[in-house]
Amino acid sequence: MIRRILVWDVPTRVFHWLQVLAFGGAYLLAFSERFRDYHDALGYILLGLLVFRLVWGFIGTRYARFSSFLFNPGEIVAYLRAMLKGKPGHYLGHNPVGSVSVWLLISLGLFICVTGVMSLQDDASDRVIDMHGLATNVMLGVIALHLIGVLMSSILHRENLVRSMITGYKSAATEQGIQRAYLWLGLLMIAAVVIFWFTYVKHPLG
Repeated sequence: MIRRILVWDVPTRVFHWLQVLAFGGAYLLAFSERFRDYHDALGYILLGLLVFRLVWGFIGTRYARFSSFLFNPGEIVAYLRAMLKGKPGHYLGHNPVGSVSVWLLISLGLFICVTGVMSLQDDASDRVIDMHGLATNVMLGVIALHLIGVLMSSILHRENLVRSMITGYKSAATEQGIQRAYLWLGLLMIAAVVIFWFTYVKHPLG
């Protein structure tokens, strides 16, 4: 029986949107020394979120686990070809092409955070700073491709993927849904971010 089922748990959704805010905010505030504390705080928040995602990828709910979107190169190429023909297969979780962007976003995010922390050191080399900036620009390109993929998939499958990442729901067979949303964990994540922000930044943006 087809009905609205829960696919994305609350922690996964909270991670997704806080990642957007943290990276986007850090990028926009990176060009002014006046907002250096804000930029650094958002970078640390992003790092914390990514560490959480790595853990949640192993112990989280069905579609949040890395094992649910591990695809070999052949599957990725086949899906991309089918997508270009307008006839891609449907996946409740991340599809093969979407999984590539997820892996890249996580990997690049970690690299950006690590090089960012390294660049804060007094003896930071110009090379580290340059790598930090280069990775950030690559990240922007991946984000652009990710958004294009989301738009194409939404049109081809006639489902609003952005809305599903907000509500957590999609339409599918009842037995394919997850059983627990872990609302408490999502709220804990938000609380941790807020507490860190007001602790790290002496004069938070208001």
